[in-house]
Amino acid sequence: MTKAMPRRGTPRCAPFLMLAALAACQPARDLPLPDADQVVSYYEYDGDLQAEIAGNVAVLTVEQSAQQLRTGGTLWAKVGPYVFLFSDETRQLFLDYAGLAGVRVVTRVGDAEVANALLARDELTGVLWRRSLNIAGRARRDGTSRMTLLEDLVEWGEDHTDFAYNPRYTQR
Repeated sequence: MTKAMPRRGTPRCAPFLMLAALAACQPARDLPLPDADQVVSYYEYDGDLQAEIAGNVAVLTVEQSAQQLRTGGTLWAKVGPYVFLFSDETRQLFLDYAGLAGVRVVTRVGDAEVANALLARDELTGVLWRRSLNIAGRARRDGTSRMTLLEDLVEWGEDHTDFAYNPRYTQR
């Protein structure tokens, strides 16, 4: 019985090790982040909209109408962040700023937080982005007359974000 002789020469993994070593020697490239004014400029909203950058996350704070919450109840309290997150504007922010790891939307009424949701950059693939834009677009267009579209958006948002609701506004 003969034993296989060990291969001599360059191991097969050597090219990968060399690339990894070269990458480690390269200076770190700063990935661009927007400033707060740039974030606000992406969104069109008639109400009060503010932004800040917290680390590598854009945080939008949106004033929600108290009247809207009185008439829309729990559903309108929950849907607020998703209307902004699942939008062309958010998708474009991710495309334009490679350093942006996530977008968080916080909805408020006065000084009280109603809801917040964080969408991570890598949560949605191209297909899921198209689905998100479709669900959110239908909810924005027809949600007041077909509440099930708002419910679909809330369900989609809860499946794809890290979210929290203020029980004062979301308990039945």
